[in-house]
Amino acid sequence: MLYQSLHVPDGGAPFERSVLNQPEIAKYVKDWGRKGDSGFVAVDENNRSVGAIWLRLLKGEEKGFGYVDERTPELGMAVLAECRGQGIGTSLLSCLIKSAAGVYEYISLSVAAGNPAMRLYQRQGFEAVGEDSGSIIMKRKLKAN
Repeated sequence: MLYQSLHVPDGGAPFERSVLNQPEIAKYVKDWGRKGDSGFVAVDENNRSVGAIWLRLLKGEEKGFGYVDERTPELGMAVLAECRGQGIGTSLLSCLIKSAAGVYEYISLSVAAGNPAMRLYQRQGFEAVGEDSGSIIMKRKLKAN
C-alpha cells in the first residue's frame, strides 16, 4: 500500500516501483513493528487489501514529509484507486484517530496541494500548519492536554 499512497496528479506519469527503495519513502514502513507503529488494513469481501493507514513516529534524521515535532507521529494512507469514494478512507482514518487518541496528543501528515484527500483530512479535523515543496503539512489534535 505504500506505493498507492504516493499521489500522482491527474494526467501525471505513475512513479517507478523502485521509488519504494528510496530512503525518504522506505522509512515509512521499513522494519515495521517498531515501538509506536500502528495501522489498519481494509479488505473487501474477497479478503483483498483495498486500503491501509499507518502511523509512525519519525525523529531526528529520520523525520518525514509531514514532520511537526518529535512527539507527533506521521500518518500515511492509501486506498486503491478503483475503491475510492466508497468511505474506506473515512473508516480507516476514524479507526486510526480513535486508536491513537490514547497514545498521542497530535498526529500529522503531508498531502500534495490539489490532492482530493485533503477534503477528507479537513472533514476529520486536520488543519494546515505549514507548506513544503508544494505539499501541505496538516495536524490534528487528538486529546486535551
